[in-house]
Amino acid sequence: MKIKNLTLKEKISQMLIAGYNGVDFKTDKSFLKLVDSKLGGVIFFTQNIKSQKQFKEQIKNLTETAKIPMFYSIDQEGGRVERTEKIHNGKKYLSSKPAFEMGLSFLQDQTKQIALELKNYGINMNFAPVLDVNTNELNPIIGERAYSNKPEEVISASKVVLKEYEKYGIITVGKHFPGHGAASADSHKTLPIIELNEKELREKHIKPFEEAIKLNIPAIMAAHVLYPALDSEYPASVSAKIINGILINELKFKGLIITDDMEMNGIKNFTPYEACLTAINAGVNMFIFRSADNNIIELIEKLETAVKDNIISEEKINNSVEKILKLKYRYGIIK
Repeated sequence: MKIKNLTLKEKISQMLIAGYNGVDFKTDKSFLKLVDSKLGGVIFFTQNIKSQKQFKEQIKNLTETAKIPMFYSIDQEGGRVERTEKIHNGKKYLSSKPAFEMGLSFLQDQTKQIALELKNYGINMNFAPVLDVNTNELNPIIGERAYSNKPEEVISASKVVLKEYEKYGIITVGKHFPGHGAASADSHKTLPIIELNEKELREKHIKPFEEAIKLNIPAIMAAHVLYPALDSEYPASVSAKIINGILINELKFKGLIITDDMEMNGIKNFTPYEACLTAINAGVNMFIFRSADNNIIELIEKLETAVKDNIISEEKINNSVEKILKLKYRYGIIK
């Protein structure tokens, strides 16, 4: 698969990860249209997973339907965020913090179990590990999803987790850059503002991402959070100062940069078009939309027009698609 064989519309479609409604993707017409336009990836939620047999069949059918092999992604952190509840009749794993507190060998073994389970279904990308340092005890969204409130402990835990997932060929996506741990609001509901100074952000919250980059983490998720000390105008997920300035230029991250779900209220100050346009120009490579609908099909067309009108350079699109295809080859998704 070469980038020169793709149309502009297909290249933009490769930059999207979308979800579908129900337990059978074939009943979601908007999602099927996206797959037909060479969608880059699928994200699975609890509502899509009824049983082990059904889930494996969905992925098999998707593989047969897709024009270009896709990222099959999931949020399977363990505990609070675990999408396979219907398969296991409840939670099977511990959240990050209690798993880490059980010791590194326990954490390693749990990660191995999650990785092997995902591999068995056909999943190739996990939105984990959480690299946030949970410094706010009243954090409504991170809490025990973070390994610790100390950066050195988050680093210690994430090293084990990253190594284990890599061993079993699961693409890890570290989240939520540059750190969601000091938030006092939930970005699913509103735009959190983290009023920490730059020194504290860099020394505590960015540190685990910096270490993960040294370990060659393949992908990082950007947060829908405002950090006035780094950028007073734009949330991290669409900020050129944070994405291009810090993540790419300073930390030398060469992997895939993915936004958190674009349907969260943390990004609702922008239309999907404005958000994607700003984010692409900031250096973001992929976008998650939890629900496939006609708005996303229109969004692809609007972004296509923006490239033709030189509002976005085609070079940025090509750069993103090259990263996507390279990662798919690296993990054997495209043979």
